[in-house]
Parts: sequence; structure tokens; C-alpha cells
Amino acid sequence: MTPASNTGAGKPRLFFVGVGNMGNPMAANLIRAGYTVSVFDKATEKTANLVSMGAVGVASLAEGASQCDVVMASLPGPVQVREVMLGEQGLISLLPAGTTIIDTSTSAADLARELVAEAKQHGIDFLEAPITNAIDAAAEGRLSVFVGGDARCFDKHRPIFEVIGNKVFHVGAAGNGATIKLLTNLLWFVSAAAIGEGLMLGAKAGVPLEVVWEAIKSSAGNSWVAEHDVPSIFAGHYDPSFSLALCCKDLGLVNEIARSQGYELTMGRFVESLFRQAMDRYGESAAELHVVKLLEERAGLLLRPPHGQGL
Repeated sequence: MTPASNTGAGKPRLFFVGVGNMGNPMAANLIRAGYTVSVFDKATEKTANLVSMGAVGVASLAEGASQCDVVMASLPGPVQVREVMLGEQGLISLLPAGTTIIDTSTSAADLARELVAEAKQHGIDFLEAPITNAIDAAAEGRLSVFVGGDARCFDKHRPIFEVIGNKVFHVGAAGNGATIKLLTNLLWFVSAAAIGEGLMLGAKAGVPLEVVWEAIKSSAGNSWVAEHDVPSIFAGHYDPSFSLALCCKDLGLVNEIARSQGYELTMGRFVESLFRQAMDRYGESAAELHVVKLLEERAGLLLRPPHGQGL
């Protein structure tokens, strides 16, 4: 991404709400691209690096809403999205008509539809735009973005999406963005639960773990998890950038979508139960790949190169 002048001329003024692991690098890229950006987070220390880059830190949602054309949000889940959008001092009641809200949070499909309808009553456009590909891709502007909502509004704000992502999809009506994002997370978590089993089979057979990993990546069994997550298992930190609580939240949401469509997900229900076992054992804030640690404990072997470490 080529940095642009920071004048903001001709660009909408942005108010970014929630600048944690994913929101912070997205906001930083928008600043670099020349947008005028104000930022708000309940954890005010998270805004410091953005303010040093030229963002305006604001003390409340109301202050930010008073000086923007487009709101962007990156929040932990539906509970926080509902609070920020529809709470007593929610954005939808604070923003003037003609404003657009772009919500990049991983939220619920039915909530997205509710927010579109509520925003419309206030003369506000609402686009759901959940993102994927992790923190490193967010920093590099290489996210995939799944936008649900009005096609004309999407086209109007496409330049914003093209700053934060290199693969931007308009997926149709509101709710479809959440559905696409959550089904991709389902596949991610199924792969995360399975990768440890493949590694363990090779390690127990005496094959060096680096060889097992390279064999997986060179096979039909390869996946984003195999490419991206295995080093976190080998390092023993299990990828602290994403918590078991968020995994369980997303798996609960994707199973809700299936039930609303009239059926149950076999893999979805099983994997949710496995991640909930891990969360019960290691805690809500434990890293995503602690689901592999469950297997390591059962097998009595930590997956550490070259041949594992006994417990």
C-alpha cells in the first residue's frame, strides 16, 4: 500500500471505535492512506500509537459522532456491537442523517439485519464488513473483507475497504457478511482442532516434527492453519492473538445460523464442545490453540521440535 498525503482532502472523516488487535492496524493504515481519523476505545492506552500518527483521540462516542462522515467499528462480539450501536448513548441515536456505519466486528447475522433496519429509520447507512486473516495481514492491509448491505453504499465506500484489505467481497444482503465470516471461522477451528492430531501421529511415530509439518504443507491436507498456526504450537504459546473465549463465541454464532436455517452442524457442534472443554480447563483468555494442548496432555507429549517433549 502506497502512503498518501495526510491532508484528508476529498476523503470522508472517519471515527474508528475499538482499536484493539485488529482495529488498531486497520486505523493505522487508514491514517497512512490520508484519511482524517478520530479514535475511541474504552482502554484509552490502545489509542496512543494512533494519536502519535496523527489521529484525534476522543473521550466519548458522542464526541466522535459529532465530527465524522463514516464510523468504523471493530468490537469483540454481538454484545459489544449492540451496546455501542443501540445502547443508551448508542451511535445510531447520536449520528446525523447521511452518515455511514461500517462494522468490521465478527457479530451475529440477525443483529446485522436489525442494525440495518434501525439505522435506516435514522437516515443512516449500515454496512456489516467482518474481516479475516489475522493481525499480521491487518498490519499489511491484506485482510479479506465480507461486506453485507446496500450495493450502492458499498461502491461509495470501496476506497476505504481497499485500504484495509486486498480481497473485498460484496456478499449481498445484511447478515450474509456474518454468515460468510463465521463459516470461514468454522473451517479454521475445525482445522485447528485437527492439526494437533496430525502432528501427534507423526511425532509418536518418531518422525521429526519439522518433517511432519513440511509433509503436511506439501499435501492435500494443507490448510491456512498448517501454514500459519503450527509455529505457535511449536513455540508453546498457542497464538495469544486470539482467545478461546472468542473461538467459543464464534462457534456458538455459526451453530445458531445453522439452527435458524433448520438443521444442525455435525462438525460445528463437535468442535464447539472441544473448544469449550479447552476454555473450561485453561480459561477464557487462554490462546486459541490450547485446543491442541488438550491432546498433548492426553498423549503425554508436547509438540516441540524435533521429537516432542514429555510432560
